Amino acid sequence: MATAYRPYEPGADPRGRPVPAALRAPFQARVWREFLYVVTSLPMAVLTFAYAVVTMALGVGLLITFLGVPVLGAALAGCRALGVVERARARALLGLAVAEPEPVLAGAGRRGPVAWVGALLRSGTSWRHVIYALIRLPWAVFSFVFAVVFTVSGWSFATYPLWRWVFPRYLDEPGLEIFGDDGRGFHFYLDTPFETVATCAVGVLLLLLTPWVMRALTSVDRLMVAGLLGPSRLASRVRELESDRGTVVDTAAADLRRIERDLHDGAQARLVALAMDLGLAKEKLEEDPEAAARMVDEAHGEVKLALQELRDLARGIHPAILTDRGLGPALSALAARCTVPVTVTVDLPERPAPAIEGIAYFTVSELLQNISKHSGARAAEVDVWRTEERVMLQITDDGRGGADTSAGSGLAGLAERFDAVDGVLVVHSPAGGPTTVTAELPWR
Repeated sequence: MATAYRPYEPGADPRGRPVPAALRAPFQARVWREFLYVVTSLPMAVLTFAYAVVTMALGVGLLITFLGVPVLGAALAGCRALGVVERARARALLGLAVAEPEPVLAGAGRRGPVAWVGALLRSGTSWRHVIYALIRLPWAVFSFVFAVVFTVSGWSFATYPLWRWVFPRYLDEPGLEIFGDDGRGFHFYLDTPFETVATCAVGVLLLLLTPWVMRALTSVDRLMVAGLLGPSRLASRVRELESDRGTVVDTAAADLRRIERDLHDGAQARLVALAMDLGLAKEKLEEDPEAAARMVDEAHGEVKLALQELRDLARGIHPAILTDRGLGPALSALAARCTVPVTVTVDLPERPAPAIEGIAYFTVSELLQNISKHSGARAAEVDVWRTEERVMLQITDDGRGGADTSAGSGLAGLAERFDAVDGVLVVHSPAGGPTTVTAELPWR
């Protein structure tokens, strides 16, 4: 009989029974990293507070002279530099990734130290760093005292039975003294077995609460670092819009290349061949009228194929039924051409913006193509409805599943297009199916 052995994992019972998460939590690295962050925050807070107060006071005091302005600029620059250190500490110990704030820009056509100092003084990000330096110290003192006292008390009480022998051997006392009054001659020691066990139980309880205490303390630090040392909401929105603009430009360029390729390889090539066939038919018209008639007949078929390709291409750019009749009839026509039976339900009180209609149409079109080619589904459903100021799409199939937006597929491109218009695309496709794609678009 063969027996498979697993390497022992910390936090697991050697007999194979998992240790409860609450018992493992005090020993996890995350808790100790948070404790280290709280402990090191106090000296960092003292440093940043002292620097901010001294330099800002000096700068304000020197404002009666020209020296006050550069001193204030240096104070703001130093606070921003300390902010870099604070973001690095939060990233290393708390796992909090805060983006760099917007850089200091002097403005177009302005250069030199004077323009740079002026940009620092006008920067709201710089002043938020100063606010962080000023309010960080009181919280750092509170969290340091609370975390250290809580942690030290927990471990001391939990291990009290192991080191209680120190008192009678070296201090000539029966145990840890909790209360003493020399005037009355009253002293209370933790020396009986019951008191020792009770002290250990209290220590264990404190240790079990330690992860929650550390998470509560560092949650405030996370809020301060992200809110005061990161980019402003306006700057984040500008960056997001710049990224979305790039996505839209790339998508438009890709669509133009696709249209050019389809015209060049499809209708254009067919029309060139048609022109050559008609030229040959013209030459044979007098010599061999029957052959010329056959060539004209073949050319007539080519004309029909070329017209069909042009119609398909025009439908791919923007279908006429979508413009004339709206999203419901357009999706019904789209479902009728799908190789998988599709049920379409559209509940829209009115038509959304034309651009949103187009995105919704082409999203459903691409998803239905994926269902036809890759899912192996026997049926699919398309539901469209409005929720407040959002258009909701849900496409479901009973195929094999396994779709993933992170695999560089067409779903990733769809997700990027949705991001460009403040939309959301969520794919739930477990192995074996079913697959559900939920999309959300703004109404306008």
